Amino acid sequence: MPNVPDPLLARIVPRLAEVPGIAGIVLGGSRARGTATAASDYDIGLYYGPHEPLDTARLLEIAKELVDDPAAAAITPVGGWGPRIVGGGWLKVGGRKVDLLYRGVEPVRAVISACRAGQISMDYQPGHPHGFCSAIWMGEVALCVPLHDPNGAIAELKAATTPYPDALRDALLKMFLWEILFSIENGEIAVARGEQTHIAGCTYRALCCIGQVLFALNRRYLINEKGALAEAASFPRNVSLLPERTDRIWAALGRREFAAVFSDLRALEADVLALTGA
Repeated sequence: MPNVPDPLLARIVPRLAEVPGIAGIVLGGSRARGTATAASDYDIGLYYGPHEPLDTARLLEIAKELVDDPAAAAITPVGGWGPRIVGGGWLKVGGRKVDLLYRGVEPVRAVISACRAGQISMDYQPGHPHGFCSAIWMGEVALCVPLHDPNGAIAELKAATTPYPDALRDALLKMFLWEILFSIENGEIAVARGEQTHIAGCTYRALCCIGQVLFALNRRYLINEKGALAEAASFPRNVSLLPERTDRIWAALGRREFAAVFSDLRALEADVLALTGA
């Protein structure tokens, strides 16, 4: 294992590496990207290989030895959280929240290959209100910090994520650019009926699609819609005053000023279209 300056990681990574079936361990999320605060969670990716099943029973035993409250330790089977999140555990170690997430090396390799060829999918996934884009798996690898990679599996996957593929950019624009206006128009139809929940849902989808487009235009990997628009506001290719305009949209929605909501969304959509040259 490479040097791990974080004392919590130095404590838990060698123990997790004992689990049969683990091919690699990575640090993800804000701590990998250098944007974490003292209160941020630890997102730990556990990559398993094709030749030996992940021993989740052994993982649970080790988790119980690490956590603050062994009775509260819980580990899912592979697939326990669906096909995209896959499974893992929510733990508390040394007073810190530690999330374990399973990923299969070969499924991730296949997704990266598909993304490089411009083939992506969007799946329903609890915890991701906008859905789970398959390209998230590629982004996770690109942005992670390897902590345990004895056979180079993570390094090999990581090498395939750079440079950001033009085909992936084009596929993301094709999937999400048209849906901005589509979501706006669907929300406008619901205004006459005063269906605030549907209007809010269409507003959310339009803004999330704007986030996807801005990330793709800047060749940045989007791994979670949480905080995506705030991050996109710092990109070189961007629309002016994005955070302020987004805040204004949500404030107007809360006041049921739906005409203002969709006027502002249409203005954002026009600015995004201008960035793409469409």
